[in-house]
Order: sequence, then C-alpha cells, then structure tokens
Amino acid sequence: QVHLVESGGGSVQAGGSLRLSCVVSGYIDGYYCMAWFRQAPGKPVKEREGVAAIHRDGATTYADSVKGRFTISKDNAKNTLYLQMNSLKPEDTAMYYCAATSLPYVRDCPPLSQSNPYNLWGQGTQVTVSS
Repeated sequence: QVHLVESGGGSVQAGGSLRLSCVVSGYIDGYYCMAWFRQAPGKPVKEREGVAAIHRDGATTYADSVKGRFTISKDNAKNTLYLQMNSLKPEDTAMYYCAATSLPYVRDCPPLSQSNPYNLWGQGTQVTVSS
C-alpha cells in the first residue's frame, strides 16, 4: 500500500519561509497529478483549499492566493514532492496535505477547486504563521 508522508511544517513569523516535503512510498511518476491542499483552523474538510498542483509532465498550477509566493516541485529520483513557501502570511496558517491522483488526467491536472479526484492523501503537516 502506497503512503504519503508530509514533513517540514512549523511556526514562523510573517514574511518567513518554510519548505514542505511529501515522500511517496511508491513511484511518484506513477501519479498523473500531485498537489498540496490546506485546511484552515475550524474549517470543515469540504472547505479544504487547493494550493498548488503539478502534472506528471511538470506543468504547475497555483491558487491566486499563493501565486508568486509558493513553488511546487518534485524530485522523481527521490519520490518526493515539495512546496516552497515564501513571504508567508498569517492567513496561510493551516494544516497542509499532500495528495495524489492515479486517475488518467493525461493533459492537465483537475482544477484546484476539486479535491475529489485525488485518491491518495497524507496525514498533513501544520503550518502556523504569526503576525
């Protein structure tokens, strides 16, 4: 059974940076899309927000709220997904989840507003940004 394990969360002040990692116990390139989602404190699972996604061919998409500040990337050799987060803001405070889909999104990843296509999820890593 394949697992996703996130790490790299923590507490930082506004303007700081963090890099999240997500190790795939299987073969990362076997997934058409991988993504980072976040769930703010007190928000239900259905309001989990898509932050960034990366297609197997390397194409990336970002939520407007993080464009220019966050960068998603992957290292196929290490079977690891990353999220570099710069210029962090208090509103970035959330539990961050790594997700993968094995569904055949051959051309593009699903919109970040859709979490249902992702059928493999990690346990999450907490990011807290103080003002």
